Amino acid sequence: MLNGFVYLLQEYGVPVSMTYVMDFYKGLEDGLAETLDELFLFARLAFVKRVEHMDAYERAFAFYFYGVDIPKVAEGDPALFQTKQFREWLNKAIKKGDLPRHAMWELSHEELMKRFWDTVREQMEAHHGGSRWVGTGGKSPFGHSGAAVKGVRVYGESGNRSAVKVMGERKYVDYAATNTLSAQNIHQALQSLKNIVPAGAETDLQIDETIRQTARNGGEIELVFTRELRDKIKVRLLLDNGGSSMYPFIRLTELLFSKMQDRFQELKPYYFHNTVYGDIYTDPQRCVPFATSKLLQENPDTRIIIVGDASMAPEELYSSHGSIYFGATDDAEASGVWLQRIQERFKYCVWLNPIPADEWENSYGAWTINKIRSIFHMEDMTINGIKNAVEYLNNR
Repeated sequence: MLNGFVYLLQEYGVPVSMTYVMDFYKGLEDGLAETLDELFLFARLAFVKRVEHMDAYERAFAFYFYGVDIPKVAEGDPALFQTKQFREWLNKAIKKGDLPRHAMWELSHEELMKRFWDTVREQMEAHHGGSRWVGTGGKSPFGHSGAAVKGVRVYGESGNRSAVKVMGERKYVDYAATNTLSAQNIHQALQSLKNIVPAGAETDLQIDETIRQTARNGGEIELVFTRELRDKIKVRLLLDNGGSSMYPFIRLTELLFSKMQDRFQELKPYYFHNTVYGDIYTDPQRCVPFATSKLLQENPDTRIIIVGDASMAPEELYSSHGSIYFGATDDAEASGVWLQRIQERFKYCVWLNPIPADEWENSYGAWTINKIRSIFHMEDMTINGIKNAVEYLNNR
C-alpha cells in the first residue's frame, strides 16, 4: 500500500534498507499506525536514523500525503530562486495573472519569497477532499482547524490545540545533509569525532564495582575508583587563508575554525596559501614559518584536517619553487611531495574543500583538485561532507 512512499523517501535522499522496510510493514501489521499522525511518527522512527535526514523525510511526507512539493531550502534563503518548485510556481503565477510578466525584475526578492511561501501555506491549509487522507475542519484527524484529537496540523491555526506534530515548520532544514555549515549544525557534525581513553589519576568512583566488591567483603565498604575518560584526540588544522579564490569562503572557514576550537582541546592551527610546501605558518598573517618536517614528527595518530579549495596553477603543485611568493617559503621540493609525505605519515588525514562537490569537475582548478583528491580523501564543507569526513577518520 505504501511502497510509493518508501520509494519517494529514497528519491528525497533518506537512506532506506530492506530491514527498515520490513520493520515498517511489521509495525503496520501490528496496528502501530492507525491514523496519519501515528503513521508520521512511526515511519519517521522506522526510516530516519540521522538528524540530517529529518528535513528530507518531512518534505517527502508532505508531498506524498498532502501533494505539496516543498523545496529543500529555508525560508529567506536566496537559493530558493534556483529551485524547480519556485520556477514552476512563478510560471503558473504569471500565467494566472497573479504576478506581473517581469516579476523577477519588478518585485524585490524578499517580496517574491514571501509570496511563494504564502502560496505553499495556502496549499497546505486549504487542502479539501484530497486522496491522501487530508482535510480541513470536521473530525478528521488529518489536516487542521478541526475538532479531532491528536491529529497532524499542517501550518494553519490550531482548533483543539491537540496536534501531535506540526508539519511545515522546517525545524530540521539546517541539518539537511546537503546544507552548508552553520552555527546550529556544525557541532552536531563534529561531535562524533572522538578518541575516548582513560587518562589521569583514578578519581572516578565506579558504583557497580564498588557494590560488587563490598558484597564480596561481607558488607565492608570498599570503594573502587578508575581513571577519568577523556577525549585525547589531537587535531592539526591546516588552513588555506590566502588568495582571492578563498575569499567567498572566509566566513565558512572562520565558522569551522571557531567551532573546532570549542570542540577540541588539542587543536593547533597552521596556515598556508593554495598548498603546502616545506614551511607552513603558525600565524594567520603567514609571517612566522613552521617547518613542515616538524609537523611530520607528530604522533601518527594525530588527526590532520586540511581546509582549502585546492584550486591553483598546476605548477604550484608539481614544480620545485612552485610557490607564487618568491623566497617566502621553503619550496625547493614540489608541494605534491610534501602532501604525499603528510598522507603517508598520518593515517587519519582528510581534506575539506569549501567548493561544493558537484562543482569540482567544472570549477577553476579542477585539475589540481583531482590531483589532490588522489592523495587525500576529500569532502566538501556541507554538513554531509563533514559527517563523511568524520566517519572516514573514525573508520581509519
